[in-house]
Amino acid sequence: MNRTPSRLKSFLFKARHFLCLATTPAAAASFSTTAISSTTATSTAMEELKTRVCIIGSGPAGHTAAIYASRAELKPILFEGWMANDIAPGGQLTTTTDVENFPGFPEGIMGVELTEKFRAQSARFGTRILTETVTKVDFSRAPFEVFTDSKRVVADSVIVATGAVAKKLNFAGSEKFWNKGISACAVCDGAAPIFREKALAVIGGGDSAMEEANFLTKYGTKVYIIHRRDTFRASKIMQSRALSNPKIEVIWNSAVEEAYGERLLGGLKVKNVVTGEVSDLKVNGLFFAIGHEPATRFMDGQLELDSDGYVVTKPGTTKTSVRGVFAAGDVQDKKYRQAITAAGTGCMAALDAEHYLQEIGAQDGKSD
Repeated sequence: MNRTPSRLKSFLFKARHFLCLATTPAAAASFSTTAISSTTATSTAMEELKTRVCIIGSGPAGHTAAIYASRAELKPILFEGWMANDIAPGGQLTTTTDVENFPGFPEGIMGVELTEKFRAQSARFGTRILTETVTKVDFSRAPFEVFTDSKRVVADSVIVATGAVAKKLNFAGSEKFWNKGISACAVCDGAAPIFREKALAVIGGGDSAMEEANFLTKYGTKVYIIHRRDTFRASKIMQSRALSNPKIEVIWNSAVEEAYGERLLGGLKVKNVVTGEVSDLKVNGLFFAIGHEPATRFMDGQLELDSDGYVVTKPGTTKTSVRGVFAAGDVQDKKYRQAITAAGTGCMAALDAEHYLQEIGAQDGKSD
């Protein structure tokens, strides 16, 4: 989990994409349009593109959808974003280091390297990848419209695969030890060697915090749940499971003030929010379990969302409330949130879109 700083890897990955944008005429034009629009105040006509399938998002869901759609000769356009939600093209995986639970890589693989492979495979089959961020959409009628700062895409179908961003807390040392003992996914990282047989901590008070704490007891010697209130908001059954586990201890009415250590996380300074007392907690792992924020704001309420902002899909499909618009990956999955499950729904979305296009007769030369 700590071979190299993920921020550096992510930066190098982004820089390479940026420099390589001029290697194809289409990409060079995209780069030029973006550069000009950012350095001059002159308004120019937006470039218009047409496609049978427009994919928004570049994580495992988006690229899997692109691979299936391009192999079906649908000539998809994929917007991979440019620091959308402050994350590099490739999504959440670009913020991780070792990925050990994605099939096909018995020795593990760096998150950035894995997203690079996704991208290369999408491009190999003809996906047009644009390094721009979608700012708005119009799903009020078909064909649909997707906008960036410089482009307007008219699409017969759309796959939304914009993901969800794990919520983090900011305190002294939180950035320094990110991916060096601090994580936002116990299921993804909890089995890593740096956490085995070590004291660990989870921040949160909901079902996710209870579930992650219980999960971590498989690997850690002790798991602390740090919660800033004196009661949990988790369901009673999840509370019961956590509170009855002999390896779990709750630190009530408390918040982390500081993370410290040398190369890896070595401990936390924890403040009691009632008394003001600061204590030292020796742990080698800290997991944020305070929720995720799905990237759905740019759609401005045009798709049905649940109470937490996730896209609602018809059970067993990726179909949304708008016929012809599909959702895949973490943007519609608040339960599993794994790279492999995201890839699976990306496949489903591409197949659902293909079937939809067959129904409306759009596969016979209707779009460029």
